[in-house]
Amino acid sequence: VVVLEVAGALCLLAVRPTPVRRDLPATNGHPLRSATMDLVEGFRYMTRTPWLLGTLLFGSMLVLVLTGPIEVLIPFVVKDIPGGGPGAHAIVLAAFGAGGAVGALTMASTRLPRRYLTVMMLMWGVGSIPLVVVGFADSIVLIVVAVFAVGVLFEAPTVLWGTLLQRRVPPHLLGRVSSLDFFVSLVFMPLSMAVAGPVALAVGLVPAFVLAGTVPIVVALVVIVVARMPRDEIANPLDVQMESGHSPSVGGATQPQTAQ
Repeated sequence: VVVLEVAGALCLLAVRPTPVRRDLPATNGHPLRSATMDLVEGFRYMTRTPWLLGTLLFGSMLVLVLTGPIEVLIPFVVKDIPGGGPGAHAIVLAAFGAGGAVGALTMASTRLPRRYLTVMMLMWGVGSIPLVVVGFADSIVLIVVAVFAVGVLFEAPTVLWGTLLQRRVPPHLLGRVSSLDFFVSLVFMPLSMAVAGPVALAVGLVPAFVLAGTVPIVVALVVIVVARMPRDEIANPLDVQMESGHSPSVGGATQPQTAQ
């Protein structure tokens, strides 16, 4: 752990400083009122930006559908398999983390896709399908492989999402939008873990994994169409901003509204 902490600190020192891109206005208003106004402004921006609203709504559903099965239900599947136990469950969780690391590093090392919104949504949607395999699995190895695939396809588009926020959201709204993103995760993670058990008792363990594995891809396809993501991503290419040397605050930051 100490070695990892030192390595992380060295990596942080190697990061180039980013100049402040926002001049904070002088205000004598109450901090609570100011925070409320910031939140309202971020929410308004989200509701009038189809790709952002669609992604955050889909992300809410994804966290709700995936967290419970992975954290709560997989231990019951592992327990019923010969050789299953705490050690086997630890290997499964490690496989999920390793898959996430591989997916994130791979995405960070490759060129941004031209259809970045579509790729991001489809990877998240397809990434849940291996959970169907977990529901029917009769060996620990099969579960490990399936969960590794989930980790890869869950974390890879997360890197794309972070880049997307930096390049498509105006700098003065980035903190508000990021707060909404974290709010989604913090709210729906515990809720998913709370309802996973009752849902599995009501419909059965295998059907619960089938639902968790198939619902996200269907919702992803609907969001892609309803939010008109294919047209939006072509109208606002990310690679053009990178090659031209434009600041992330320029270019796609003010253009999401044109794709409504």
